[in-house]
Amino acid sequence: MDGHTPSLFWVPVFGRRQGSQLEKDGVRTSTVVRVLLGVEHTVVESVEAGQAAGGGVVLVVRVRPDRSARSRCSRCHRRCKGYDQEDGRRRWRGLDFGTVAVVVEAEAPRVRCRVHGVVVAAVPWARAKSRFTRDFEDTAAWLAAHAPGSVVAELLRTTWRSVSSVVTRVVAEASGRVDRLAGLRRIGIDEIAFRKGHRYLTTVVDHDTGRLVWAAEGRNSQTLGRFFDALGAVRAGQLTHVSADGAEWIHTVVRARAPQALLCLDPYHVVAWATTALDEVRRGITAELKAAGRKDAAAAVAGTRWALVRNPADLSATQRGTLASVKDTNRRLYTGYLLKEQMRAVFEAKGEHGRALLAGWLAWARRSRLPAFTKLAKTVTRFLPILRNTLDHGLSNARSEATHTHLRVLTRRSYGFHSPEALIAMAMLTRGGLCPALPGRTAQLST
Repeated sequence: MDGHTPSLFWVPVFGRRQGSQLEKDGVRTSTVVRVLLGVEHTVVESVEAGQAAGGGVVLVVRVRPDRSARSRCSRCHRRCKGYDQEDGRRRWRGLDFGTVAVVVEAEAPRVRCRVHGVVVAAVPWARAKSRFTRDFEDTAAWLAAHAPGSVVAELLRTTWRSVSSVVTRVVAEASGRVDRLAGLRRIGIDEIAFRKGHRYLTTVVDHDTGRLVWAAEGRNSQTLGRFFDALGAVRAGQLTHVSADGAEWIHTVVRARAPQALLCLDPYHVVAWATTALDEVRRGITAELKAAGRKDAAAAVAGTRWALVRNPADLSATQRGTLASVKDTNRRLYTGYLLKEQMRAVFEAKGEHGRALLAGWLAWARRSRLPAFTKLAKTVTRFLPILRNTLDHGLSNARSEATHTHLRVLTRRSYGFHSPEALIAMAMLTRGGLCPALPGRTAQLST
């Protein structure tokens, strides 16, 4: 039990025939222990204290399921016939009593289920295939959502691998209780890199709740098709809006599987395209000046990058001066800057005003004689129908980007994840609304 296996020397705290002052006052000690363990449908047989193998005191609470929870399948919880005792007694880590480690010990018989065959019988204090009690796992999962796994492992006297397994089990059980895909109307679809080597996750976020509702490894039409397979044709037909970036594989699948949904292009990515085009213009002018032997002028243009790409409201006094100098000395570069800013203004205006600004932007970009913006105008023209949906309905991928920012923080905090499934489980725990409440916190204590 993570370095806390008890030794063979025990001090009995109470047994079936032992009494206490609490029992004399009308409260059985076994009831107190059961409340402290946070278990139901459980009979406490005895509690013994001894020296742990790594030093310190450990409590072993011997229990058994009560009659209503006995002989049930650990997968479907149907009552089944007994099969055998398998390996005898097993132990589960429980939450510490103060600073004292606790293990729960009980018989672990096997039963024969008509559906699942021979399986270990369910116990009311722990999930299937777990070495920890439910309260221990819920506490570990809550802590993992708010602190690094190494901190949680140190606090609970376990390992980070155990914490990761706990999160996976808690999320799997919570996912089985709720249908995260129910009631979807407006969704955002995006992808995020989670590891070097072009390893990506495709994520789906509900715009109405802000929650992550689906994620899977990969970024292609087959991956997104799995989401629509899980959603089903009926619920896919209820989607009204889908936001995405310029990835054609997303657009193709959405048009095929939810043709009635209005597809909206994320404004952030369109403005990013304009910023990239402006940066290409700046680099081109810098290269031309260097080729002409004007190194000082080239260095001056190269140093204008941050003044050009930042929003006007965020410019410092020095950057505003730099921008004024560009206006006076470099017409091509300043034209690119104005084109970038008008693209931002398109999405700030929205509606009919935004449509008019976009039409003006297209005409200006086409005759700007700036190859980067001429090329961008062709791209914008290709996406014009879904850009108009964006302007009319004001939908963006902001919630998806917020979720991805959170996932990057999780990845950095955890120094990466050993599998995409572990990252998805943590994402669902923190962004999918599946984080359990801390055990025993329904009542507030007054101080």
